[in-house]
Amino acid sequence: MLMTIQFESETPIYQQIHDQVILGLAKGELHWGEDLPSVRAMSEEIGVNMMTIQKGYQALKDEGILVSDRRSGTKIVTTPPKIFTNQAKFQEILLQLMALAKIHNISLEEMNETITKIYHDLERK
Repeated sequence: MLMTIQFESETPIYQQIHDQVILGLAKGELHWGEDLPSVRAMSEEIGVNMMTIQKGYQALKDEGILVSDRRSGTKIVTTPPKIFTNQAKFQEILLQLMALAKIHNISLEEMNETITKIYHDLERK
């Protein structure tokens, strides 16, 4: 798995790792049940402290997306976790994004167009 870390970004590196795994799954570049590099291997591959990798992996474990075992290593779970079953988590995330868009004067129509485009782009991957 090739991670591209933007060291000059305001987004913390552990969050970039988290986000790239999620995006990789959505695009089909990563698959449910797939093994991920160990914390040590990922650290060496992208030149980031092992604790930073661990923090990104832990966030994914907390969401039920990754599991780790000393014997078999770190892997993506075999089926998507049901974190959005009651829509509460989804609505919480979406509320923050929409609030950010609103304070930057992005109209509802622009948001809908952007959401639709991104969704279709993910389906094509």
